[in-house]
Amino acid sequence: MKIRIRFAKLGRVRWTSHRDVARMWERALRRARLPLAYTEGFSPRPKLSFGLALPTGCESSAEYLDVALSEMVEPADLTATFSSLLPDGVDVLAAQVLPAGMGSLQEEVTSCRWEIDVPQLGPDALTEAIARVLGAETLSVTRERKGRPVTDDMRPSVLALSSAGPLGTGSGLVAELGTRPRGVRPSELAQVMGVELGRARRTNQWIERDGSRWEPLATPAADAAVWERAS
Repeated sequence: MKIRIRFAKLGRVRWTSHRDVARMWERALRRARLPLAYTEGFSPRPKLSFGLALPTGCESSAEYLDVALSEMVEPADLTATFSSLLPDGVDVLAAQVLPAGMGSLQEEVTSCRWEIDVPQLGPDALTEAIARVLGAETLSVTRERKGRPVTDDMRPSVLALSSAGPLGTGSGLVAELGTRPRGVRPSELAQVMGVELGRARRTNQWIERDGSRWEPLATPAADAAVWERAS
């Protein structure tokens, strides 16, 4: 069987890299004594599949992990099991059995919703910056790929931007950023907007198909509780 886990990554643990988060989960799964399924070969590893990598320094209440098991377990028991095995700031929000034939998270997720602090820009100035970006035909950003700088147009991946109003001495920005043809990081969005961004939180990952969209594993009540603890 395969279990999908949704978890949050909040607070200081946001500075932990994606690779270190993977190692953290491997340790926690072994300590939980779950019947993990392993790869074959000389160095067997647990069969784990993570969703889209979260940029280091960003927070999230919508991270996903698929775990292959060799025996049946009750998903509802996993939330309590992991509470003492994961570091502060990492909370399991939900878990469920995946039906057979489900695609991988990397292939299925088409966009992500972000809530981003813009500490040095008032709502009016932010609204102007949003209009400028959404009205642009192209948004060029230079990335390093295989050791070489490559310039991409990220405009097709900026799906929606809106102001969330005043936030302290600045403003809040809500962004929906596509994952195809290439994903957009909040730091790259800041580059094309010409602003300095503060804390960024990924709140949703969306799968869109045939005019409908849904989350890989939705937990609205859990989300509200996590953000109340984090605020």
